[in-house]
Amino acid sequence: TMLKLRSMTEGKPSGWNGARDSRKTRFGTFLRQSSLDELPQLFNVLRGDMSLVGPRPEMSQYVERFKYEIPLYTLRHYVRPGMTGLAQIRGLRGATSLSERVRCDVYYIENWSFILDIKILLATPLRIINKNERYIKKK
Repeated sequence: TMLKLRSMTEGKPSGWNGARDSRKTRFGTFLRQSSLDELPQLFNVLRGDMSLVGPRPEMSQYVERFKYEIPLYTLRHYVRPGMTGLAQIRGLRGATSLSERVRCDVYYIENWSFILDIKILLATPLRIINKNERYIKKK
C-alpha cells in the first residue's frame, strides 16, 4: 500500500492523467505542482515498503498491461520502488513516454551506486523547483 494525498475527485474512473485532467481539484493541482502529494510516502520509506530512490511504482492495472507491451518492464519490480528516480529528474513523470521511463529505470538498476542515489536525491528538489531543467544527462 502506497500512501498519498488525494488530489483528484472520487467516483470518476482512474486513468492516465495529464495536465488538464478534469478530475483534479484546485488544491490537488497545487499539491501536485509542488510535489507535496508525495510527502506521505515518507511513511512508506520508514516502514521499509519503499526506498527514497528507485523506480516509481505504477498502478496495478497498468502493470498487468505493460509487462506484455514494454520490453524489460518487469525488471523494475525486482527492486524496491522509490519516491524519486532517474526518470523523474530527467523530466519523465506523468503523461510522458513510459518506454523512456522504463529505459531510465533499467539503467538505474543496472548501474546502481550510492553516488548515483546521492546525485538523484540532490537533483530532486532542483527538479521540483525548475520543472524544465534536466539535472542528470543521458549517457
